[in-house]
Amino acid sequence: MGNEVAVLGVGMHPWGKWGKNFVEYGIQACQAALADAGLVWTDIQFCSGAETVRNGYPGYVAGATFAQALGWSGARVATSYAACASGATGMNAARAQILAGLCDVALVVGADTTPKGFLAPNTGERWDDPDWLRFRLMGATNPTYFALYARRRMEIFGSTESDFAKVKVKNSRHGLTNPNARYQKAFSEEQVLNSPMVADPLRLFEICATSDGAAAVVLSSMEFARKHTTDPVKIAAISTVTPRYPSTVIEMPNMSTDSAHAVAVPDLPFRDSIAAAAYEEAGLGPEDMSLAEVYDLSSALELDWYENIGLCKPGEAERLLNDGDTTLGGRVPVNPSGGLACFGEAVPAQAIAQVCELTWHLRGQAGERQVTGANAGITANQGLFGHGSSVIVTK
Repeated sequence: MGNEVAVLGVGMHPWGKWGKNFVEYGIQACQAALADAGLVWTDIQFCSGAETVRNGYPGYVAGATFAQALGWSGARVATSYAACASGATGMNAARAQILAGLCDVALVVGADTTPKGFLAPNTGERWDDPDWLRFRLMGATNPTYFALYARRRMEIFGSTESDFAKVKVKNSRHGLTNPNARYQKAFSEEQVLNSPMVADPLRLFEICATSDGAAAVVLSSMEFARKHTTDPVKIAAISTVTPRYPSTVIEMPNMSTDSAHAVAVPDLPFRDSIAAAAYEEAGLGPEDMSLAEVYDLSSALELDWYENIGLCKPGEAERLLNDGDTTLGGRVPVNPSGGLACFGEAVPAQAIAQVCELTWHLRGQAGERQVTGANAGITANQGLFGHGSSVIVTK
């Protein structure tokens, strides 16, 4: 298809709490991706950075920060911010440059150093900032919203605490042998259910941590790729859609929904539309996917994503989980990397890390967590303030 670009190289810095500058993590991920592509930094014509807002001005201009750290080479740069979707936005910027014929090969990188505890807005008073207001007026940290989503699922579909715990158990087994995962430990359902309650009904082991980490990809035109490899993995679609008015499902950081009194509700709610746009662009459907990497901010939220990306109908996610369809060896493994349950959030890197994981599986390089016969995969996540993120990667 005419909108495909090649994934020539992928690389990561392991997730954890390392106490270093985010640039150090990003440089390691870049060097790994360049080595994987068989290229050097001076081959890169465009550097696309995913912004981190927690690391001062160098984080705000991440594209230039990494270009300088790698050694000024004259490469063009850009920086993208879309909260948790920043990596996808950065990849989309690089893809656009390639498809427009403005460059042949690009490097995309995201890295973060996070504080302990919950993510929170930067300091200062901003009365027109919904993200600041939800902390100031309601004390509503991210897990508060995760718990509300979980409660909604329990009320509508009859989900149980056991279902949520089983997602954590599955992902912990997936991430057990992932060298880039922060938590490489298998959990039992009993251990999960006995962990401290954080935001009812979600417990400590069911909510993702905040982490340091980095991921990078080298993207190129198909013509450039064929000069360096015989069978490149391809990005077939990138969706960065926004919601359609009126939005009748509350989303973080908002404290209310839109009124649907005078305007009809859209055919698809926001999260469903994210993957739907990617499928349409790629000319593929959920039935074509061999695996998926989704943004499991909580174990309960992963169940919502099964339905949002079309793996099953609304209310059927628990059956998919309990039948083993989404575990390694099942029909369509979800989060074979271990997901955020094993990584935690390194916000600008996460969407890029999802593409790294799909690439390794499609190449047959995922080791003990390999999805057999993987031909295509989809990522999904969502950034604050209406940023959709979904990438489809194919052989």
